[in-house]
Amino acid sequence: MTTVAIFGVGLIGGSLALCFKGKPGIKVIGHSNRPSQVEKYMQRGVVDYATTSMQEAAEQADFIFICVPVGNLEEYLVKLSGFQLKPGCIVTDAGSTKASVMERARTLDFGHATFIGGHPMAGSERTGVEAASSHLYENAFYVLTPEVDTPVEAVDRLIELLSHTKANIVKVESKEHDEIAGAISHLPHIIAVSLVNQVRGYNETNELYESLAAGGFRDITRIASGDPIIWRDILINNRKVLLELLRDWGKEMEKFVTMLEASDGEGIAEAFDAAGQFRSKMPERRKGMIHSAFDCYVDIPDHPGIIGKITSELGNSLINLSNIHISESREDIPGILRLSFRSQEYLDQAVVLLTAKGYDVHL
Repeated sequence: MTTVAIFGVGLIGGSLALCFKGKPGIKVIGHSNRPSQVEKYMQRGVVDYATTSMQEAAEQADFIFICVPVGNLEEYLVKLSGFQLKPGCIVTDAGSTKASVMERARTLDFGHATFIGGHPMAGSERTGVEAASSHLYENAFYVLTPEVDTPVEAVDRLIELLSHTKANIVKVESKEHDEIAGAISHLPHIIAVSLVNQVRGYNETNELYESLAAGGFRDITRIASGDPIIWRDILINNRKVLLELLRDWGKEMEKFVTMLEASDGEGIAEAFDAAGQFRSKMPERRKGMIHSAFDCYVDIPDHPGIIGKITSELGNSLINLSNIHISESREDIPGILRLSFRSQEYLDQAVVLLTAKGYDVHL
């Protein structure tokens, strides 16, 4: 029997648990310091067994997944190094920064266990074990950051276990991971937060900013609503990379300042064209560090009952609609009704159905 212990059975850890639970020869143990959480794990059937004893869970395990916030990873690593872990036990984490975790792990003695850094690049707007799903990692990238001297056999064993997630496993050096993650996830979050706060400042003297931001602006800055504590820890842990990225971002903004000062329309058009061409080459349906929004927009006439009719059409076809929003501001928004779904599959089904019903649907 292979025993998998998961510390932090929330969205990430809970989804891993559901990927492993019920598979032949695998037992899943969940840990939380809070008895109420342990009870919840068992009630929801996410794990086979749950406990408030970190030592009990760790010393039984063949694999240990630390799925706690980045700011708590060091604390857990230190505690684990004080336990009698099984020979051959593999310890891994799920943090979105890797260099600092790997650096700390090198200073600790895990006995005959092996630490391998990990980062499942998938997420959701929802949090907690209630949001856990066995499909969260399907087709997502799952990054591993083994050291040069990490036993190949240990890496292979972890990859074999992770095959149950149906994720695409990628091995990357930890510093390279942080540079890429910083550019494609951490920096965009900083930019979104800064942009929202800039507009928030303008809104203090003119509340029309808030009203007119209801459409496209709200959509393109949705990542600014991330958990403040989680993002505090991520940015601090990756601060060296982000400082360099922010300096580069400043240079990019200076290019636009220069073009605008010179009324350089050709330069502006070239910048948009180059960005558009590069963006068009990015995979559309691959899960990434910034979770996708499965939305479509529908132009509808102002008729009584039209929204109820659309939702009924979707419900009758067993298409799971997760949210609905009526856009008051149409700037950059191709339809007045925004429909949100939990997966690409539901979105595709909705587009086909509504188009066949004669609605004008936009992605």
